Amino acid sequence: MSLRERSPSGAVEAGEDAAAPDGPDRCLSLLPWDRFSTWLHCVCVVGFDLELGQAVEGPAGIGHFLWCRRCTAAGEARRRSERNVIVQNPSKGGACGGVACAERAGARCAKALAGHSCHGAGDSNSGCLGDTQFCFRFRRSPGRKVSLCCFLDQLDRDLPVYLKKDPAYYYGYVYFRQVRDKSLKRGYFQKSLVLISKLPYVHLFRTILKQIAPEYFEKSEAFLEAVCSDVDRWPPPIPGKILHLPIMDIIMKLRIPTYRDKPGTTPIVQNMHQADAQISMALPTVHEVDLFRCFCPVFFHIQMLWELVLLGEPLVVMAPSPSESSETVLALVSCISPLKYCSDFRPYFTIHDSEFKEYTTRTQAPPSVILGVTNPFFAKTLQHWPHIIRIGDIKLPGEVPKQVKVKKLKNLKTLDSKPGVYTSYKPYLNKDEEIVKQLQKGVQQKRPTEAQSVILRRYFLELTESFIIPLERYVASLMPLQKCISPWKSPPQLRQFSQDDFMKTLEKAGPQLTSGLKGDWIGLYRHFLKSPNFDGWFRSRQKEMTQKLEALHLEALCNENLVFWSQKHTEVETVDLVLKLKNKLLRADREQLPVKTDTLKKLQAHINDIILALPDDLQDILLKTGTT
Repeated sequence: MSLRERSPSGAVEAGEDAAAPDGPDRCLSLLPWDRFSTWLHCVCVVGFDLELGQAVEGPAGIGHFLWCRRCTAAGEARRRSERNVIVQNPSKGGACGGVACAERAGARCAKALAGHSCHGAGDSNSGCLGDTQFCFRFRRSPGRKVSLCCFLDQLDRDLPVYLKKDPAYYYGYVYFRQVRDKSLKRGYFQKSLVLISKLPYVHLFRTILKQIAPEYFEKSEAFLEAVCSDVDRWPPPIPGKILHLPIMDIIMKLRIPTYRDKPGTTPIVQNMHQADAQISMALPTVHEVDLFRCFCPVFFHIQMLWELVLLGEPLVVMAPSPSESSETVLALVSCISPLKYCSDFRPYFTIHDSEFKEYTTRTQAPPSVILGVTNPFFAKTLQHWPHIIRIGDIKLPGEVPKQVKVKKLKNLKTLDSKPGVYTSYKPYLNKDEEIVKQLQKGVQQKRPTEAQSVILRRYFLELTESFIIPLERYVASLMPLQKCISPWKSPPQLRQFSQDDFMKTLEKAGPQLTSGLKGDWIGLYRHFLKSPNFDGWFRSRQKEMTQKLEALHLEALCNENLVFWSQKHTEVETVDLVLKLKNKLLRADREQLPVKTDTLKKLQAHINDIILALPDDLQDILLKTGTT
């Protein structure tokens, strides 16, 4: 069934441009539970065991159910589609590996979830009762590629760079409940519902958990089975489309951004159709956090924090709970958008993380990473880190925050130290007093925190764009001219990036053209060019421009009379040309080069015409040859 045919309860909205036949929909010959996999890796329930501590519940837990069901369904689908093939019973760990798959999945997640999911019982100093939401991030273990890899890569291609999934990491979205229960030996009920996903859609998964977790704690496993079945009926997460996602008697309406969206704008999801009468919830964003709420405790230093994140400096956020920790880290990472933060970041980092020793060792300099922590142990363990943010409880701002001076690191001894920024870093740029005054005025006038966040997000965006535009302009000049592209030669190479040449451009075409901020911009650029964020940004731009050159080279080939050329050359040279052209077509498809469909069809027609002009024996060989 195509996306156009699906009902509004789980579909791309008909009013939107549906995916083209050669777009993502083309790959939608999906097996049962494959739709689930485009959104979630798995669902876990984590409880607190008096002897084991935090433990992923099973084998009767939802992780076991989900993975067994997925493997069983996949096995049944394959059995129906493959004749004369005997498939062992998946429930006995056969071809699809039902129970074995469940156990492997549980083992992969169990270590990562330990210490993250039941924070009141483990790594945090928080003794709060009630419900808490937060997220964490962890490295995934290497394994076989999923059958959806090609399809998911196509979806990823249309996302803004800061929303593209990192194949090396998973996100864990947690809903933790801690309540008194005298019937339990420990005296407390402590359990978490955790969604594991490759997608960094923080607001979306937070909203989902807020809807399903309280009901799960009342209704238990059967309820989660129904939730998972709902998710498996969702359309794929296609960027730029209005999506309707049914989940337990409500329908969420949302839009995932695309790289074509103007930075800083969030297209409003509006109710325009009669079918919207069914919509229970329209999400204004899938990924953004409440920026002002997160930065409120330290907003006098937001410009310095922007510099630290931009430069990929080692940074620790010490917070009283995982909720404050994770939200602050995510806010920091997002403050350099539309640049992608290219180093590691951990919204909630614990002593149970496999990288604990790697990130806390004193035998080498702290790595380029942002850590969010709650355990008082880290105040001593990470005291040698150069930049530490200590925050108190994040509350909705009701009064103007007091200005907190930057403190020396030697004054930070325990997690009970006063809130503030502990660093010896001296910002390159002069402080922008206007943004501080604007936000302070907003607090005094009781401006909604959402409006304050919009102002702050726009400020960060303009600052980042002013910084990156000179780099974009210079890197664009490294691109060879189109007249240098010849169909009979390999595509020309990009010119090398020269730091000295770039610095010379700043005098006339620097950030002063778009920003009124004064300061040592040159020093900031020199520092940035040594950072992981520059390396990641430049590699991405380099790849884009190289692919553009390949696309222009294909267009140049299409505009040539290749049949006429083949008639003037030997059969060996002609066969070599055909094989090279076929490889170019395969690469264009594999790497999703920015080439028009008509260009690819025209080149394929050229190949067919050349082959038909060759002797029959060569025709048979070349028609069967797909790749080399």
